[in-house]
Amino acid sequence: MNLITPDTGLLFWMVIIFGVVFFLLARFGFPIITGMVEKRTKKIDDSLRDAREIEARMEAWTQEHAKLIEQARREQADILREASETRTRIIADARAKAVEESEKIMAQTRTEIAAEKESAIMEIRKEVALLGVDIAEKVLRKHLADTASDTEFLEKMIAEADRTPYRS
Repeated sequence: MNLITPDTGLLFWMVIIFGVVFFLLARFGFPIITGMVEKRTKKIDDSLRDAREIEARMEAWTQEHAKLIEQARREQADILREASETRTRIIADARAKAVEESEKIMAQTRTEIAAEKESAIMEIRKEVALLGVDIAEKVLRKHLADTASDTEFLEKMIAEADRTPYRS
């Protein structure tokens, strides 16, 4: 038995055994193997199709998410802008009210000061008039004697004082 050159009988039996094994495999084994390969191929195709669908959904969700984020940012910017405008308006209103109040207080204070000033001036004039009258009385008593000319002079002065309007 030579391994490099087999005998014809060995070769014959080897071909027959190979044919039987090939027939059995072709009849029973290959359909099972090809069925499994086809099932596996179908499963891989289904998985790829599902993966593509999921990828498409994810892309749609990503776009929707991006839109929602952009919308939220716009709303946030609008809210911040409105808050800033409201703050500015409130500050402006408060300043205007403060200016108005201070102007009212200043006007009231000016009026009170003017009234107090007028009252003080009237009081001073009254006091000066009384002092003037007292001084004039004392001077006239000292210098005037009880003569007719002095009495006439006094009456003339009283008449002039009655005609002169009172100045404030």
